[in-house]
Amino acid sequence: MKFSMGEIRKASNNFSPSLKIGQGGFGTVYKGTLEDGTVIAIKRAKKSVYDNHLGTEFQSEIRILARVEHLNLVRFLGYLEGQDERIVVVEYVPNGTLREHLDGLHGSYLDLAARLDIAIDVAHAITYLHMYTDHPIIHRDIKSSNILLNENLRAKVADFGFARLGATEAEVTHISTQVKGTAGYLDPEYLRTYQLTEKSDVYSFGVLLVELISGRRPIEPKRELKERITTKWAMKKFMDGNAVEALDKNILRNPATNLVLERFLELALQCLAPTKQGRPSMRRCAEILWSIRKDYRDPSSSDSFPQRAQLRKHFLTQ
Repeated sequence: MKFSMGEIRKASNNFSPSLKIGQGGFGTVYKGTLEDGTVIAIKRAKKSVYDNHLGTEFQSEIRILARVEHLNLVRFLGYLEGQDERIVVVEYVPNGTLREHLDGLHGSYLDLAARLDIAIDVAHAITYLHMYTDHPIIHRDIKSSNILLNENLRAKVADFGFARLGATEAEVTHISTQVKGTAGYLDPEYLRTYQLTEKSDVYSFGVLLVELISGRRPIEPKRELKERITTKWAMKKFMDGNAVEALDKNILRNPATNLVLERFLELALQCLAPTKQGRPSMRRCAEILWSIRKDYRDPSSSDSFPQRAQLRKHFLTQ
């Protein structure tokens, strides 16, 4: 639906600083309440960056948000464009971002079960975008600060400002496009070739898996050189047989945790393959994560775990 400026100002108490809940390159996000009591998030674009490029990005987000609906995607409620304003209204997700929780900013750290659930929620959301919309949608900015958590710590993927429609089979198999995304999460093949595919989201998801299990940000400039790129550091630990050293110190260590860690990093390694051909689909990622969660909840049902050495060899020969 289209909102009026009057409705938006009333809902946000005239963009009260006390209702500000986020800030990004696009603009500022406010918490608001509609007349019927619905709590909303109001994303207001910066006036200082109005140009054709921003207008294109805004229109892209509106078009994509309007055509998607999934439990693990932030629900689009409406927008306003005009009067020198560009505003997107979405559902309010009350429990902050995944990155905030990994940093312990909400008073406690996520346990392993919660992290598994979040990984599955995000995998489901991206699978839906890639496979179950009218036209495949590539998110292009999968990262922990774009994943919001609800009261039950279930995940909703947000922020479609960079998203774009993928190519259909009848069209080309890839799209050449201006590089968009966030440092640390960007697919190196996309950076090298400018060819965007759904597998670029899979690469970003691999970075997210490492972030979930290690608690670290993708790039940590204050660490010593060999630890600054978290995925490289964690994958080396995994391939050297020292995966436990990559585990977030805030996760309880026990044999079940260690098995999840191995399989989690094994999947991350596949997602982080240097070329798209070596990466699984998001649907396959979801299936593997389901299996990991099932075995974590009921260790007696576990099949034998894949051989790490074999996977190591596959990765090193790519």
